[in-house]
Amino acid sequence: MSPEIVGALGILALIILFLMKIPVGVSLILVGLAGTSLIRGWDVAFFQLGRTPFDTASSYSLSVIPLFILMGMLLSYTGMGKDLYRAVDSWIGHLRGGLAMATIGTAAIFSAISGSLNATTATVSKITLPEMEKYNYKPSLSTACVAAGGTLGILIPPSVILILYGIQTREPIGELLIAGIIPGIIQVVIFMIIVAILVRKDPSLAPAKVEQSTVREKFHTLKSVWPFLALFVISIGGIYLGIFTPTEAAGVGAIGAMFFSFISKRLNWNRLKLSFNESVKLTAYIFLILIGATIFSQFLTISRLPVVLTQMVGNLELNSSVVLIVILFALFLLGCFIEGLSLIVLTIPIIYPVIIELGFNGVWFGIIMVMAINIGSLTPPLGISIFVIKGVANHIPIQTIFKGAVPMIVGMIICIFLLIIFPQLVTILPSLMQ
Repeated sequence: MSPEIVGALGILALIILFLMKIPVGVSLILVGLAGTSLIRGWDVAFFQLGRTPFDTASSYSLSVIPLFILMGMLLSYTGMGKDLYRAVDSWIGHLRGGLAMATIGTAAIFSAISGSLNATTATVSKITLPEMEKYNYKPSLSTACVAAGGTLGILIPPSVILILYGIQTREPIGELLIAGIIPGIIQVVIFMIIVAILVRKDPSLAPAKVEQSTVREKFHTLKSVWPFLALFVISIGGIYLGIFTPTEAAGVGAIGAMFFSFISKRLNWNRLKLSFNESVKLTAYIFLILIGATIFSQFLTISRLPVVLTQMVGNLELNSSVVLIVILFALFLLGCFIEGLSLIVLTIPIIYPVIIELGFNGVWFGIIMVMAINIGSLTPPLGISIFVIKGVANHIPIQTIFKGAVPMIVGMIICIFLLIIFPQLVTILPSLMQ
């Protein structure tokens, strides 16, 4: 059996293991170990198994992950998200559909600290859904806004998935994080426009809110937003200006989050312990995936499958845009069945060489790829964001949540096409860093 066939069978086996709900890291290690042994023998396979975990876990560049995770966890468990929602609500909540727009705005700002789809969705849904129910918002609209807002968690920096993409492809992590800012803002604007169109077409979706905050109250609420903005400006702004490396920025962000939590008198021992516990668990989960992804990538490299596929695509003489659309459509379909983090580590070793061979920018494609995978978090049967919301709002039928998310999915597709037509929207900020 040729190495290329072993590589193809390895990918098929990995997809089956994912669908069987075998842990991602374990699946990657098993397939990588078995595939390497078939091509090079058990001695080489076990040598890589012994060396790779230490080499991966001891990498300095990976220290950015636990630090950014800790920053998000500290602010999540101190309850600052509620103050953030009140602040955004005071400014736009009086508009028809204003609470829904405030939900999207809150998710966008919280994403700038969290970096996680699940954390953003869970936190925002707990804060905003009861408030929208209080004002008789239709569940289809309220849950759609929470689900859409949650997807911003892996686009707006600091994004854990973009960091993983950078580690796997060796694209500059700082540039990847900065590249997500403008697409994130565009997506927020598109989501808000969709809300405005929906409530204009059907006013019963979002009854007008009678109360309106005074100018003094609006500015008073801004004091609850400044810790989020300060941390974003210090950490992400520091990366952009070249003051910090991504790891240094993550460290400053984590210490800053702890400082703001202490001075706001919201961080007690139990919350601090819970933040550290959750950070350690999530970091261990991600590191296991990274170790597995390294072993799996080594297996694909010796199988020569990525090289063969790249040569095949080059020989087809197809328009590069056509190949890109096909790849994105495949990512969307796979995203309906496989969780985003798993899909990144599965497809990057195969897709990335093809994208570079076609002449596309690696940083630009990272943003496009994450957005395409993001759509799968809102579609059945996987729909991670939808099931997170269902866990918080158990009384809302799952069909209602999925149906409500359809306009937001259309908005995400529109955003992807905008970034394909105008790639400068992604690349302009990273280019100014150089």
